[in-house]
Amino acid sequence: QNFVYGNEAEGVPGCIANGIDEKTANKIYDEMIDFAKYAFNKSHAAAYAVVSYQTAYLKYYYPVEFMAALMTSVIDNTTKVSEYILTCKQMNIPILPPDINESDGAFSVANGAIRYGLNAVKSVGRSVVEAIVAEREENGKYKSLENFIERMSGKENNKRTVENLIKAGAFDSMGGTRKQYVAVFAAIMDQVNDKKKKSIEGQMSLFDFASEEVKQDFEIRLPDIGEYKKEMLLAFEKEVLGFYISGHPLEEYEAAWRKNITAMTSDFLLDEETQESKVHDGEKVWIGGMITAKTVKTTKTNKLMAFITLEDLVGTVEVIIFPKDYEKNREKLTEDNKVYILGRVSANEEENGKLICERIIGFDELPRQLWIQFADMEDYKARYEKLLEIIGDSDGNDSVGIFLAKEKAQKILPPSQSVKISRGLLEKLQAEFSEKNIKVLDKGIENISKMN
Repeated sequence: QNFVYGNEAEGVPGCIANGIDEKTANKIYDEMIDFAKYAFNKSHAAAYAVVSYQTAYLKYYYPVEFMAALMTSVIDNTTKVSEYILTCKQMNIPILPPDINESDGAFSVANGAIRYGLNAVKSVGRSVVEAIVAEREENGKYKSLENFIERMSGKENNKRTVENLIKAGAFDSMGGTRKQYVAVFAAIMDQVNDKKKKSIEGQMSLFDFASEEVKQDFEIRLPDIGEYKKEMLLAFEKEVLGFYISGHPLEEYEAAWRKNITAMTSDFLLDEETQESKVHDGEKVWIGGMITAKTVKTTKTNKLMAFITLEDLVGTVEVIIFPKDYEKNREKLTEDNKVYILGRVSANEEENGKLICERIIGFDELPRQLWIQFADMEDYKARYEKLLEIIGDSDGNDSVGIFLAKEKAQKILPPSQSVKISRGLLEKLQAEFSEKNIKVLDKGIENISKMN
């Protein structure tokens, strides 16, 4: 009443007296009321301003230390850690895998990079981590996997702990491969435990009197079996760390992914303070990622529908696919397939948001162009056969373009010479024609004709 019409007794002129019409005045007051629901008082706002200034200062002048501390503060929240790892990559801060000789319990700083903390490795208890670090500080770095097992014997160090440390890459710096270590660690632990048991019982064997050269002949050696494939290494990291460290199955698609999505999976999570997600109920968004799980159910009308888990570079979200869309996209809904999904957000204040699917487009359905630059026509003709040899091994739907720098001329090769753009193909072309002469253009979702 006072705001709109004024109060002469209190000396308040009101909006109308100041030339603001009644409808506008009421609208302004309504917005003030909405703002007041979450506005800070002055003392609160001042304190936040100081903290904001301090953290901005630290992030600017000490970015590596700042991000390490930030990740340590959420070390048990894999989604948050994933989000901050992505931020680190954007800030060009390297993330190093856990290392049995370098890592502490928390995330730490090492030569301008962030070293992963041992506390974040699954099934490795904090008491074990403390014992690992204490033993290392007291008696020096661990020299080998066997040396680690011997020194940690009897300190809550079990086979699951060692296996998960291996899968996380904590022994990589010792020279062997993860596949080699997985093959022998159990036998080493059994041997160490057996030796310790006999020692306690006072038993001795001829082995105790043997020379060091003879003892070495009986050591369990690393088998010559190479290393796991990249996909398996990443799967192990996801299993024991909750996300990927040495790479990501989606990293080669990151530029296109960012271009085509309007929301990330982390946007569906409830904020701890506001209990709201960044996406809102009923909002339509594009998300993109890799299908990591699928559950098919039968409806009351005897039709099939699906619940899938979609993982992107920062986390996962559940997507609900009703019968009509499930039947239409059945072939695309396989685990490890990479897709973009348009859908309607289902969100409330009690649980993380979900997406109701309306449309699915495979990553490989997006039009892409591979461009190769040559100095001039003469250069192109001289290297044409080599180009055909390289792209001949790759068959796909991505068109190939040629650009002649001197003539400023360009052309698209015929569809019969289209390729599937992959990391392997790009590496071959970059090695032959130089990285600066190879470019990939992603046309984006908006360039796909509307699909029913």
